Amino acid sequence: MPIVNDMKQETLFSFKDTVEADSTKADRWPTVVAHWDGKAASRIQFEDKEAHIGGRGELNPMQFVLAAFAACDVDLVAMHATMIGLEVDSLRVEASGHFNVQSYIGLENKPGSGYDQISYKVILDAPDATPEQIAYLVERCEQSSPVGDTLARNVSMTLEFS
Repeated sequence: MPIVNDMKQETLFSFKDTVEADSTKADRWPTVVAHWDGKAASRIQFEDKEAHIGGRGELNPMQFVLAAFAACDVDLVAMHATMIGLEVDSLRVEASGHFNVQSYIGLENKPGSGYDQISYKVILDAPDATPEQIAYLVERCEQSSPVGDTLARNVSMTLEFS
């Protein structure tokens, strides 16, 4: 199978077949650790990787949520375009959202401080794309985005404070 968009179709289809045969192969349980680096800055660690959120010159956590969502859909569209053999010249996702920080700063009986609205736009330059391929990619964005799915539903959270 060919390489499309710098990805091997064979690798993608092989993984898809593996997961179809054993759904547990798709399970993920990552753990990240955030360390306070002073003021409003955090250093995030995941295995041997490190990122910084907040502080001077960095995205703040709420901007990072949008960034994670946009990056997830970039990856999703690129992967599915590759799987259907569609060459992508350029791709970007613009995401914006509204939230209010009254609860975050400790004002009582105020609405939650998370996003209450997110909108996004996928800008895809794929000159050979058919309307059917575009419809397929739209459907994947609406149904298959892990970050989008997380944002769209009520996720169980457990807090331990020590």
